[in-house]
Amino acid sequence: MIDIKLLREQPDYVRSAIARKKFACEIDTVLDLDGRRRASITDAENARARQKAANQEMAALAKGSPEFLEKVAEMKAIATEAKALEAAAKEADERFHEAFLGIPNLPDPSVPDGKGEADNEVASTWGDAEAAYPHALPHFEISWFESRIDFGRGVKAAGAGFPFYVGEMARMVRALVNFFLEEARANGYEEMCPPIVVNAESATATGQLPDKEGQMYVDENEGLYLIPTAEVPVTNFYRDEILEGESLPVYRCAYTPCFRREAGSWGAHVRGLNRLHQFDKVELVKWTHPETSMEELEKLRTDVEGILQKLDLPYRVLRMCAGDIGFPHAKQYDLEVFAAGQKRWLEVSSCSNFTDFQARRAGIRFRGADGKPAAVHTLNGSGLAVPRVLAALLENNLQADGRVKVPDCLIPWMGQSHIGEATS
Repeated sequence: MIDIKLLREQPDYVRSAIARKKFACEIDTVLDLDGRRRASITDAENARARQKAANQEMAALAKGSPEFLEKVAEMKAIATEAKALEAAAKEADERFHEAFLGIPNLPDPSVPDGKGEADNEVASTWGDAEAAYPHALPHFEISWFESRIDFGRGVKAAGAGFPFYVGEMARMVRALVNFFLEEARANGYEEMCPPIVVNAESATATGQLPDKEGQMYVDENEGLYLIPTAEVPVTNFYRDEILEGESLPVYRCAYTPCFRREAGSWGAHVRGLNRLHQFDKVELVKWTHPETSMEELEKLRTDVEGILQKLDLPYRVLRMCAGDIGFPHAKQYDLEVFAAGQKRWLEVSSCSNFTDFQARRAGIRFRGADGKPAAVHTLNGSGLAVPRVLAALLENNLQADGRVKVPDCLIPWMGQSHIGEATS
């Protein structure tokens, strides 16, 4: 959540910043509820103070005297009033917090203006997307693809978007995950193995709730959500804790399966591995000092780019415009690889700075040099998601004989230089 002091003191600034994003919220309503909440809390506190004073006065009176009995009646009336005022204050506080959670994070001033995808800026490119890939095909048209990634039996077992990876493809997924984790370790990220379900408090802390509940799988009986990304459990690792300032920045990485409903997704661009309901991903997470978080975002982006370079996948980095960044994001880069068979760019990573937005929701603070606790800044990035990386590798490395060349960096885990069946 944003700083409530900023909202109270600079409401026009908050309005103009939010207007740059795609999320609508009623700032005046939130301010009104905040005022009512504070007034209700004051009324309840004053009533309790009067009750305490009456109790002290009663203690000084002789028990059973007319004055004592009169004071008892007065105290009972005040206690009844105080109880009602406390209930009103609690209700006002809950109404305020519900509305306050609807305010998105403010975009950083360095984020370009824009309304949507068409307004994102290309920050940099690597590799030659125009290079000749004479044998490239869309990965889902490769002759042996469906025997290695079985969507039909996945539908039978679970539903659309839950494929089986078989044989070489199962090992390829494992090789990619191992490679991603080893690259993260080499870049200073400590590996974690987190839960793949979270409670509502965790999802609210990172901003999935109340913004993306329609995209998450939920167990209504237990109140648990299948994670859409390891960002959610890993970020909550330090929830309601105070870190020592000298420990920052903290780097962590985690591999998990991820689950997204992707409601409303359809069409040619979601064929094959382009969009799944379950997929494997390695996530990179940082807790940083506020003064260095933007520098840490650039380092995070560089770490992810290094992985793509070793895989020899042409890619571009998009500086996301204000109208296309997420609810909790302050600044975001998307990394897209070029898939030569489909002749299109596929997003494989988002690297984001959430500033203190998630930390305020989660109660994650650090103790600065002055000894006072302050909110940390949180960052994360996909390092990387498997399916679209795999799609681009299959398409770009398809050989004349129908097999796919395995990138050199994956051979130690695959134990072979090619996968698939020769067709000629």
